[in-house]
Amino acid sequence: MAAAKIFTPAGEPQGEATLPEAAFGADPNEHVLWEAVRNHLANRRQGTAKVKHRSEVSGGGKKPWRQKGTGRARSGSSRSPVWVGGARAFGPTPRDYGYTLPRKIRRLALRSALSAKAGADQVRVVTDFHVAEGKTREVAQVLKSLEVHRQRCLLVVPEHDADLARAARNIPSLQVREVRLLNPYEVLHAECLLIMQSAVPKLEEAWGA
Repeated sequence: MAAAKIFTPAGEPQGEATLPEAAFGADPNEHVLWEAVRNHLANRRQGTAKVKHRSEVSGGGKKPWRQKGTGRARSGSSRSPVWVGGARAFGPTPRDYGYTLPRKIRRLALRSALSAKAGADQVRVVTDFHVAEGKTREVAQVLKSLEVHRQRCLLVVPEHDADLARAARNIPSLQVREVRLLNPYEVLHAECLLIMQSAVPKLEEAWGA
């Protein structure tokens, strides 16, 4: 049974919390994690790379020289891909790199990522707190109290909190995600996984087997 230490926002220990077996008790599947990370990176690609093909390059309407009798290789256009200033052969065009993984694979990947973090002792549970003024310094103080301000952190919250999101967006090393929006890539990328206490049971509801 996986467990994690509980802390207050002031950094005071409050015992241990039992993490739900359905979300944190899986045997990490490395291939499924690779598939999930590859899918995440592919889905966020812009896919806007573009070169000009032969029909799009200006000029080249006139045949550079006659077909025969010059001693040179025959040529029909100065915009051929083999000419300097010509078109690009087989170059990239705008496309969508995204694709969808099966639901079971996505869920297994997230459970594998959460279980890997729990197994590496990189999960901490924080008692619920609210950022009253919506100031970045309030969240920065919480991270400093927990001694994770020098690490990449992912804070998991039960539901969207506009004040907390606004306060945390200026901290480069911190990401805030709702339980329902978790993805394996961000879980694996984080050096410390902070989970609000009220979000622990929701993890089992949303991502349990």
